[in-house]
Amino acid sequence: MTIAEKVHCLIIGSGPAGYTAAIYAARANMKPVLYQGLQPGGQLTITTDVENFPGYPDGIMGPAMMVDFEKQAARMGADIRWGIITKVDFSKRPFLCEVDEETWIEAETVIISTGASAKWLGLESETRLNGHGVSACAVCDGFFFKNQEVAIVGAGDTACEEAMYLSKICANVHMFVRKGEMRASKVMQDRVAKTANIKLYWNTDTEEILGEKSVEAVRIRNNKTGDVTTVPIKAFFAAIGHQPNSGIFKDYINMDEQGYILTHPGSTRTNVPGVFACGDVQDKNYRQAVTAAGSGCMAALDAERFLGENE
Repeated sequence: MTIAEKVHCLIIGSGPAGYTAAIYAARANMKPVLYQGLQPGGQLTITTDVENFPGYPDGIMGPAMMVDFEKQAARMGADIRWGIITKVDFSKRPFLCEVDEETWIEAETVIISTGASAKWLGLESETRLNGHGVSACAVCDGFFFKNQEVAIVGAGDTACEEAMYLSKICANVHMFVRKGEMRASKVMQDRVAKTANIKLYWNTDTEEILGEKSVEAVRIRNNKTGDVTTVPIKAFFAAIGHQPNSGIFKDYINMDEQGYILTHPGSTRTNVPGVFACGDVQDKNYRQAVTAAGSGCMAALDAERFLGENE
């Protein structure tokens, strides 16, 4: 194995967490190298208006905000590169990371900020209307559909929480559950059942989201009776889970049963000294741009402290 390069701080993944880590690491003279991954900018690049990130009083489009993040990190001195980390060896320090299945680099510290990907139903219309009424984050996008009819698909605690959130700002929430029961906790099921403007549809499959340029309705089928119904809506929220992008680290890094990286409480430290994790790859509770950015700051500070203690 030929080592092409040695770096102090390698950041794997872009998005609010990765770019913020790069800003702080660069300011600390850690000479960070950031590989952007398959989706430079992360999930925000498939988001339209962002109105809840501090510092943008008039709101901003998700892709434009990520361009701002990248520019700021580059101005601070971060080395931002197009490429994918395809393999790692965290068995000893310095750590080995393979870039694009061909080049190996050594890193004294690694910050993992690879994020998580929303799970989708797999409909063509879901992809086509993503950002135009289709979303995987009710907290992010629900406000844009105030006092309107919306739908949400899912059966877990997250789906119930997001349905409850939507019920406070939308006229009605049509909640589609594929089976005849939910997997959510009893308390969350009870809250949903007691909310007057949440209408539950049991044994329901989503066949198609209707609309040319934006969501206009959804066509559903009862998988017990075969009855097909069209429900007029302005927004469709998928709440069937997220998949953390953590697969290449599984041989070295401790994770929960869903694949979210486990970090020490109050820090971004993983079970491997010198490897840190931030953003949605380790956060399954909040999943907001601002919390991801905050944890990116934490990761850079933790990495800086680690280098200071081990050099």
